Amino acid sequence: MTATRPAPNALSRDLGDLLRYWRDVRGMSQLDLSLEAGVSQRQISFIESGRSVPGRDTLLTLAQTLEVPLRERNALLLAAGYAPMYADAPWNAREMHGITRALERMVRQHEPFPAIVMDRHWNVLMTNDAAPRFFGCFVDMAAREGPRNMLHLIFDPQGMRPFVADWDAVSRSLLQRVYRESVGHAIDAGTRSLLDALLAYPDVPRDWNAHHGPDGATLPVIPLGFVNDGVVLRYFSLVTSVAAPQNVAAQELRLECMFPADDETETRHLQLLAAHAPAR
Repeated sequence: MTATRPAPNALSRDLGDLLRYWRDVRGMSQLDLSLEAGVSQRQISFIESGRSVPGRDTLLTLAQTLEVPLRERNALLLAAGYAPMYADAPWNAREMHGITRALERMVRQHEPFPAIVMDRHWNVLMTNDAAPRFFGCFVDMAAREGPRNMLHLIFDPQGMRPFVADWDAVSRSLLQRVYRESVGHAIDAGTRSLLDALLAYPDVPRDWNAHHGPDGATLPVIPLGFVNDGVVLRYFSLVTSVAAPQNVAAQELRLECMFPADDETETRHLQLLAAHAPAR
């Protein structure tokens, strides 16, 4: 289960607190961690109590066993007095060129349906032409200040919120996705801040994290529906992430591609974009 309590400050020098936090996140006892990592329970206890500092390789073994995200592994290394191991360059840095080129190719190939590249906090980093054109059919995208955030766009009453069909089910699903798709399945301070901001919008169900069974619909997913001229256009998403990332930016990027959930939506989507085609 995803941890909901705040993590220690990312710059904390208390290695014991950080290690204990991640062990709690994963629901592992010291004995569990010892058996899976091949590190003695006594040493883990000494690390958490501040009585000893592990070697770099031992610390990385513990982090690997606990599936600690790369950004937070750097924090563990710093707290132990070691240099960070994982580069934390911007997503569009030179060393990310191969990945960004692949993402550009993928978003381009997804025309005429929206494709969006986001960071760990749902901030939009890259889109194809179809994404702003589609959302611009509903709201004035030029009036929204950057950096744009996909969830704020959906939840904001001045954004897409008035056009979202089945709001109760959709808002629950999106909030649950924040937890499910958080990096390392743990809520960092930025994600917690995003959740608080989304929950501050009107008409957000207070029991959004309560279990609700299938409503009998035939679709295998909860579609994201938008109302246009009295007709609901329904979409589902496929999310792509980078396999075997070796730096922070690569691990935190994800590409979301929206697909029509039915033939009627596909037809009306093409008609909608044609009707709002930019003047030549």
